Amino acid sequence: MAVNPITPTIPLDQDGVHHGYLKLPYSRDDSAWGSVMIPITVIQNGVGKTALLTGANHGDEYEGPVALQELAHNTRAEDVSGRLIIVPYFNYPAFRAGTRTSPIDRGNLNRAFPGRADGGVTEKIADYFQTTLLPLADVAVDFHSGGKTLDFVPFAAAHILEDKELQAACYGAMQAFNAPYSVQLLEIDSQGMYDTAVEEMGKVLVTTELGGGGSGSARSNAIAKKGLRNVLIHFGILSGEMQIEPSVTIGMPDGDCFLFAGGEGLLEIMVDRGGPVAEGDVIARVWAPDRSGQPPVDYRARRSGLLISRHFPGLIKSGDCVAVIGVVED
Repeated sequence: MAVNPITPTIPLDQDGVHHGYLKLPYSRDDSAWGSVMIPITVIQNGVGKTALLTGANHGDEYEGPVALQELAHNTRAEDVSGRLIIVPYFNYPAFRAGTRTSPIDRGNLNRAFPGRADGGVTEKIADYFQTTLLPLADVAVDFHSGGKTLDFVPFAAAHILEDKELQAACYGAMQAFNAPYSVQLLEIDSQGMYDTAVEEMGKVLVTTELGGGGSGSARSNAIAKKGLRNVLIHFGILSGEMQIEPSVTIGMPDGDCFLFAGGEGLLEIMVDRGGPVAEGDVIARVWAPDRSGQPPVDYRARRSGLLISRHFPGLIKSGDCVAVIGVVED
């Protein structure tokens, strides 16, 4: 069996605050004995739960990295009961390039699990988390937003699972995060996802979609910071009082929540994020990209609810996600 070449430059199991790297050897044209150096902070104080905290699973999503960098900078060992493993830039090559996938091997880290110890760079990162870091964790928080191509209402999410005891624990953590929206999500593309790897190990997972367009905002960054602190208080790793505000519970029960483009063109969004829609409403129109005077193609809601995500760029291609509708739960 191949052995993963990633090595931490800091201890993973000693009390104190430790800042360092996950060192992944990577020989390339500009550095024959080079390495990918993935920043990591481990903060440990005595016995307690372990939280594995990740941002930039996709490299063009920024609220998580901001919240995790602040946490790593400001947290002292005496603030913690248990352990924090903080990886602000999960897919480090993608983060440095500002792209969804790795510029090295085009790997989508959130579709690379369980990974391979003898695979490409992205597969090795996935394998290291699968075999070394995830087994240490009780709870994982993996931050996402829409990147450059989608824009979401800010929500925390937990998945609909066959294991209802685990699902309840994930829902509890999602509610503790307390984003403006809380989404109970049936994942339509779970193969190879980090989320799936976490849940199959029986670990609690909270994930998010906090905005989009390839940048953060003051509001979305504040939601990430507050939610992260709330979850860590919920699990007894940090002390203090959670900040709880109203949150709208949204369900995404099936594929009718998603609309995909059947052709390319100029996108005209007809409903803003968070706006109500009724089944049959026109959510978006796509105009011909290469001629004038032609009628647009209408994209209609297949169920009633709220528009929780939309395609962000003004041009759209066949197969792109046009919009996502969530159903408000009582």
